[in-house]
Amino acid sequence: MRVLLSTYDSRGGVEPLVALAVQLQALAVEVRVCAPPDEEFAERLAGFGVHLVPVGEPVRAMMTLPAPPSEADLRRNVDGLIAAQFDTVAAEAEGCDALVSTSLPWAGAGARSVAEKLGIHYVYASYHPTHLPSPHHPPPEYADWPFPRNEIDNRVLWDLNMHSANELFGPTLNGHRASIGLPPVENVFDYAYTDHPWLAADPTLGAWQQPANLDIVQTGAWLLHDERPLSAELLAFLDAGTPPVYVGFGSMPVFAPNDIVRVAIDAIRAHGRRVLLSHGWADLALTDDRDDCFAVGEVNQQALFGRVAAAVHHGGAGTTTTAARAGAPQVVVPQGKDQLYWGRRVADLRIGVAHAGPIPTVESLSAALATALAPETRARASAVAGKIRTDGAAVAAKLLLDTVGGETSADLAPRLAR
Repeated sequence: MRVLLSTYDSRGGVEPLVALAVQLQALAVEVRVCAPPDEEFAERLAGFGVHLVPVGEPVRAMMTLPAPPSEADLRRNVDGLIAAQFDTVAAEAEGCDALVSTSLPWAGAGARSVAEKLGIHYVYASYHPTHLPSPHHPPPEYADWPFPRNEIDNRVLWDLNMHSANELFGPTLNGHRASIGLPPVENVFDYAYTDHPWLAADPTLGAWQQPANLDIVQTGAWLLHDERPLSAELLAFLDAGTPPVYVGFGSMPVFAPNDIVRVAIDAIRAHGRRVLLSHGWADLALTDDRDDCFAVGEVNQQALFGRVAAAVHHGGAGTTTTAARAGAPQVVVPQGKDQLYWGRRVADLRIGVAHAGPIPTVESLSAALATALAPETRARASAVAGKIRTDGAAVAAKLLLDTVGGETSADLAPRLAR
């Protein structure tokens, strides 16, 4: 059996596909991954014997530009990625039995078009509930609207979002479909999602709310068991004192990075804690050389988060899940749309705090840390840690094989609920 996994995303969106690829390989499936041509993605996949097929431009270069890309640049990028579904992805999908897309819906619609033309099985998967239409939450594009939540019916917002998507992406998508002999689609998002999308999120952290129109199959988060050791220098720092507070924003660009590092260090020191700073894609750097701070690059968060007093981060799905699994109290400082959701979930579960806005001050971050570092938050985080599932990628791999083999998602739903 051959499976093609496809995405266009940052590190947090590629890593789950690595986990799924590993589990599929364990079931004797041949796997390839279409993803951005960033060197770190290729190296990560190669470490598990998975070939990266490059699609689009490198994501890191785009996300670390000194200024946001223009509307014209974004349009060219979108059109190029839709086109790539019909050439690069289509070429790799030849001879495959299934195509799994975790791209944004307009690219997912292109991927499904390829699967339709080739007559192979197609799955759309999301890493968080907010990217899937639901009456219980707005689309990500409306997540930070300056209006009270639920003031406007979420279904109205999803209808507006889908209408905009059809206007923006429909002509390009349908032009490519016509070129390969396929009829036009009326609704880009509905076509991309299908009636049975997968939700690759932990049921405790990111539960799908009912009732809803979509028949969701929630597999659990696709986590790769990370066996990489922590460096000797990092271990020495951890062993030299009390558990530090981790600060990192992953692959997110950060506004005024020097300021946010200074604010974080001052707020953490105000609580008498040491600082562990992750460089991330924003290349964050320490502001002084005092021995209560240490900076790291690429690191095994699964091994690290069990040794920190708290984790201050951007609220990406992977980081949030890894911190929750480790029982580390969290302060989520959201930098993007879906991160607002994960911040709310951290707060709702009482395993940490959702910071109000992407730019903390010493006062606001210190107040958030006061809650995160409280014994009751640590106790609650420890309790929730035991509920986080670690088998999501294995569940998804088995589900894919069973579905392609003729068993339907509905047949498997009771098994997934156990």
